[in-house]
Amino acid sequence: MAGGVVPHGSADVARVEAPVTLKAYMMCAFAAFGGIFFGYDSGYINGVMGMKFFVHQIEGPGTDVLRSDHKSLITSILSAGTFFGALMAGDIADWIGRRTTIIGGCVVFLVGVALQVASAGLGLIVAGRLVAGFGVGAVSAILILYMSEIAPRKVRGALVSGYQFCVTVGLLLASAIDYGTQNRTDSGSYRIPIAIQLLWALILGSGLILLPESPRYFVKKGKLDRAAANLSRLRGQPIESDFIQDELAEIIANHEYELSVAPTGGYWSSWANCFRGSLFEGSSNVRRTVLGTSLQMMQQWTGVNFVFYFGTTFFQDLGTISNPFLISLVTTLVNVFSTPISFWSMEKIGRRPLLLWGALGMVVCQFIVAIIGTVTDADAAVKTMIAFICIYIFFFASTWGPGAWVVIGEIYPLPMRARGVALSTASNWLWNCIIAVITPYLVDEDKGNLGPKVFYLWGSLCACAFVYSYFLIPETKGLTLEQVDRMLEETTPRTSAKWVPHSTYAAEMGLTEKVDVTHVQDAAAAKEDV
Repeated sequence: MAGGVVPHGSADVARVEAPVTLKAYMMCAFAAFGGIFFGYDSGYINGVMGMKFFVHQIEGPGTDVLRSDHKSLITSILSAGTFFGALMAGDIADWIGRRTTIIGGCVVFLVGVALQVASAGLGLIVAGRLVAGFGVGAVSAILILYMSEIAPRKVRGALVSGYQFCVTVGLLLASAIDYGTQNRTDSGSYRIPIAIQLLWALILGSGLILLPESPRYFVKKGKLDRAAANLSRLRGQPIESDFIQDELAEIIANHEYELSVAPTGGYWSSWANCFRGSLFEGSSNVRRTVLGTSLQMMQQWTGVNFVFYFGTTFFQDLGTISNPFLISLVTTLVNVFSTPISFWSMEKIGRRPLLLWGALGMVVCQFIVAIIGTVTDADAAVKTMIAFICIYIFFFASTWGPGAWVVIGEIYPLPMRARGVALSTASNWLWNCIIAVITPYLVDEDKGNLGPKVFYLWGSLCACAFVYSYFLIPETKGLTLEQVDRMLEETTPRTSAKWVPHSTYAAEMGLTEKVDVTHVQDAAAAKEDV
């Protein structure tokens, strides 16, 4: 591995990362801002599809609601774009870097938004959402990867949860702006909410230019000088610091260990590595890939995007709510104010307990909503349903919302991390798309007409998520990404919370001795002389 200084590592498991500084924390936290335009882009369409002017633009004068197929197409086409955008982003991030890929995704997103702003009919709004989807997919996949790789282990869960918090803020802003423009009788009713998205992409793309690239990307590329320099910036320590030397040595040693276990070959061989090993081996690549993709599938199966994509039209169909836009705004507020709880709980309680109890809480709330909606449609019953929908959103926002993103950023080894996170994110968007396509046909009065009964479906799927979490989700809190690799090798999900780091990769790979060399080529020669 050529191209940089050789650090010395440590056998002390407590000295594999520098203390957290305010500068380091703020640099990592800014990256979470990307969640705002992900959330906003997902949320604005909920209100827009209920605006009379927009409905008339799509369906023609005299029509009060969108056709089910048009509603399904407009909503789901974004997710179709994000699916392919996320898949492609994994390769691009390994080729040109994590940060550059995110900036490129922002540019693609800006093009898609411009097309949507210019739209006056179905064709251009669909084309614009498809193009924007490619950008959102790339950003949503690689931003999680970037944040997981640069964040200190002690606050990694909180910082990645911050991404989900920004998603909820984006949803809230979308609801508020939709609420403010809903009664306009011109194209500004839908063009204003769409155009505001340009601001979020410009802020994220411009800000990332000032942030360093992931040191782990440079280790993967063999550029150790640049890895050390960027790690120094992120941790707020001089390059010569033992903290920087020890952490970089651990990253290098872990990367070399993973390559020795599963050597990379050509392009298709490197993709095949994502599916190498046995499903019954907890640390195998295929087990991690299945875990990441199925976890994101389960997050979508909770049904929360039913509320955020179709909440306005669903509340309209209940018939007893005078202002469904306001109710959608309330549910979004609950989402925003519940998510910050995970900043504390993700690191203090842990990933696994939160996903378990969150799933159980959602099951209870959804079955209550379904039962009430089946028995009566009285005004008091509808208000009770809305209350339990809000409690359900609380459980999601404080557990599964951030938890699924945190875990997928932690479970993959460096050689396959970009593609693993990309596959997991693509799974999220694939199921997001499927749910967006089928939901109108399930609940609309002229189709399946399930109405509140659809919560029987979401409740049953959340019960599946509870069982899934118990048997398959490991506990990763408080560990470096390299320690997570070792934990997966030595435990099962049900015993993972008891695992304690006991050695370092640097010690096992012989990088703990201080060798007076300046380049990796010299280090290799020194080893041969010995």
